[in-house]
Amino acid sequence: MNFRTVAGLVLFISASWAHPLDVGNFTLLDQRGHAHELYYYSDASAIVVVMQGNGCPIVRNLLADLRALRAVYEPQKVRFLMLNSNLQDSRESVADEAQEWGIDFPILVDETQLVGESLGVTRTGEALLIDPRDWAVVYRGPVNDRVRFARQKETASHHYLADSIDSVLRGEQPALQERIVEGCLINFDVAHTDVGEISYADTIVPILETNCLGCHEEGGIGPWQMNSYEMVRGFSPMISEVLLTNRMPPWHADPLVGSWRNDRSISDEHKQTLLRWIEAGSPRGDGPDPLKTRARREVAWEIGQPDFVVELPKFEVPASGVVDYQEWTFPHGVAQSGWLRAVQVIPGDSSVVHHVLYGTSRPNSQGKGFSLVDDFLGGYAPGIGADAYPGELGVRIEAGHNQEVQLHYTPVGKPVADRTKIGFYLHDDPPARILRTGVIMNPDISIPPRKKEHEEVAYFVFDYRATIFQFLPHAHYRGRSARFGLEYPDGSSSLALSVPKYDFNWQTGYWLQEPLEVPAGTRLVYYSVYDNSAQNPANPDPEETVYWGLQSWEEMLFGVFTFAWEGETAEHPVHQRDRMAIRMTMGYMDADLSGELDGDEIPESKYGERLREFLSIGDFDANGSLGLEEWLSVSRKMRRAN
Repeated sequence: MNFRTVAGLVLFISASWAHPLDVGNFTLLDQRGHAHELYYYSDASAIVVVMQGNGCPIVRNLLADLRALRAVYEPQKVRFLMLNSNLQDSRESVADEAQEWGIDFPILVDETQLVGESLGVTRTGEALLIDPRDWAVVYRGPVNDRVRFARQKETASHHYLADSIDSVLRGEQPALQERIVEGCLINFDVAHTDVGEISYADTIVPILETNCLGCHEEGGIGPWQMNSYEMVRGFSPMISEVLLTNRMPPWHADPLVGSWRNDRSISDEHKQTLLRWIEAGSPRGDGPDPLKTRARREVAWEIGQPDFVVELPKFEVPASGVVDYQEWTFPHGVAQSGWLRAVQVIPGDSSVVHHVLYGTSRPNSQGKGFSLVDDFLGGYAPGIGADAYPGELGVRIEAGHNQEVQLHYTPVGKPVADRTKIGFYLHDDPPARILRTGVIMNPDISIPPRKKEHEEVAYFVFDYRATIFQFLPHAHYRGRSARFGLEYPDGSSSLALSVPKYDFNWQTGYWLQEPLEVPAGTRLVYYSVYDNSAQNPANPDPEETVYWGLQSWEEMLFGVFTFAWEGETAEHPVHQRDRMAIRMTMGYMDADLSGELDGDEIPESKYGERLREFLSIGDFDANGSLGLEEWLSVSRKMRRAN
């Protein structure tokens, strides 16, 4: 099978190279887990992609040449990348190779082999030069003539790649567009697959049911319905594009970090099968079309009638435009305090309801917005039914407290009225464990203009042994990536969640398949990276310095996590609200992550004046810093005095 034009990634190629290869967009993770979307580098003057393979002596011997080229051309906005499409190499082994050989180039790992196969590469060591003005491959071949099979020269006589870069920088077509390369052959397993064995009815439709039909069904949030073979075939180029750029399915966690019970990602095998089938012309095969006879999923209370139902205000979704997040605060209506065990959202019109987040807050927090919930209860996204808490967990619902709801609507081309309902299910008896919500936040963030990667950090320390169940990273339009890391009292550390390519449109809570037990003293660190450059298509204004704010054009460092204290029950509470609040505040003010608040870390504000007073009277160990217990002691004394 000729797989050169797989999935629309390659638009044209000829055997004689009379015309350059045009490259479509794709997104891959590198050896460090960072996301790279090819078209993001449209501001580069040229893009170099060198095929890498673990154990290849030619690639290893070329590293010094590539670093020398980078030193010359990177200041001229030439971007250097490596690509690994080897069947036998994994991202973990590529990271090991990079560590051992000091490879400091991003190595994009093509685990499905779809990108490398479509680019027509055959050997490691091959360099491709891409002109981002039209995304044409204007040169492909060796970097130079210094390194060849079984021999290498002290210096190169011919600098093929450098000469081609110079031509592009002058606005000219390189004189030499293709040259035979010597390197290790790449075994493209996909090239040996018989597409005739892929059945539309028996293979493709089940893949679509697993990965797509939760949204792309009648009344679903997907913009079109997968209700027939004809629809799927007609949209097949678009399916290819969103798969190759990882826009769909909407799941953003790094697959090598953590395992999640609500994982919506598509497997490499499913992705390969879909794209091979599309490349082969989407053959229909014989027999009835399962999509035409598939019953629509009925919307109902899946685990019985809820104990109480909250009906949100009616909202008129316009035909087009951007609808700001809708947030409501109102009494939740429960007559007696109790313990929540499950929640289900039923949209009034699921075609416009993108997601719903909900939580509780105390009466005096009314009007402060969803971002200040006391307890996060859960979330809805298309395809999600009843959301039952794992194990014997429960969340306290207090009579007289408020319900906080955030709802994201997406216009569909015509006006739609929605009235979403939320059903709440209560435990009959107090639960064995209490589910708590923590937030790592930093209202002091400042994001410089035109910065592509700006990182802000804050943390939270667990004072008692705890079990973590869920993470929810949150930022606004400039959010680029996010991750949660754990630093343990014994000095070890681990990465708990990595979201290499954050998407504001999808507010996803990541529920751990196996909850994480952490000892007392563990620090949970939240890293939020922002893109305030013109390369961020969602950026309202790359010339602005951006600060904390509730509006989408402002920004947030806001990482939610849900957990349970070990041994805490309704009869034996462990949670201390004031201790939790101080931990959250110290976690963003403590810029050097020392665990104590130094005088120069206290902000110049009214709140800062109060903290300086705390420091002056509460620095019991006279070390010039305010520790948690000192802060808590002074705070409680002042509260009792008032």
